[in-house]
Amino acid sequence: MKNKLKPYLLLAPISITVVFIMGVGILNAVYQSLGYFPQIGLNNFTLDYYKEILRNETFLKSFIFTIKTSFISSSLSIILGVIIAYILSKVRYSRIRKNILNLPVIVPHIVVVTFIFMIFSQSGIISRILYNLGIIKDSSQFINMVSDKNGIGIILVYIWKGAPFTAITTYNILKNINDGLENVAMNLGASKVQVFRHIILPLVMPSILSSFLILFAFSFGSFEVPFLIGPSTPKTLSVQAYISYSSSDLAQRPIAMSINVILSTLSIIILVIYNKIFKKLYKL
Repeated sequence: MKNKLKPYLLLAPISITVVFIMGVGILNAVYQSLGYFPQIGLNNFTLDYYKEILRNETFLKSFIFTIKTSFISSSLSIILGVIIAYILSKVRYSRIRKNILNLPVIVPHIVVVTFIFMIFSQSGIISRILYNLGIIKDSSQFINMVSDKNGIGIILVYIWKGAPFTAITTYNILKNINDGLENVAMNLGASKVQVFRHIILPLVMPSILSSFLILFAFSFGSFEVPFLIGPSTPKTLSVQAYISYSSSDLAQRPIAMSINVILSTLSIIILVIYNKIFKKLYKL
């Protein structure tokens, strides 16, 4: 009995400390989002701040922009990642290729942001090449992919890391699929597209769904990428919350906390959906 309890007892001090710190922070955020902020004279709980941001056009635009960039980047990462994994499963997967595929995953997002800016901005490498080739007469004629209202730069950063992540997780499943399944299907007259659609894709679907939800949840709550390379308007929810929180007007603090609570709630909902999907998949 003592041996079973020993690991938990050893972890108890740090666990209690972490839970206490996080718990105080979460409760403080919830209280302030409900209008309880005694430091500036707010002593009554209210839902007015939630009502205010939900009616605010800027918040709605930020919410749509955040959903759009997260969904597009996650979807494209899944598509590219599955294609890469499928190709790698049909060729010899050497250690060199594995290291190349792992490289984008371990590179920090801030480094990728700098990389994207140097290549795809109007003063970047591609713009200069097109200018020297005479294709464009001025850098302003190059499509702005950085800090644009469509969030192209943000999407590119997420794809850079998301596609290899999906490829790695999907490849581990594809390499364990019996080649006999594909051979039997093709002998029965199925095309390669039909084999991929009806045999390969259902087998890797759990990995695809988990990768999509992980990438979507991460990009939905991410701060540093949209802050560094995002447009001035609309902003993502995380950036909008940071601006409100860092405002010199402390009356904006409850609004920032309300946005953070909404972000956290949506992340929890995504986690619940993730668990329910996997329970159904494993039952099947």
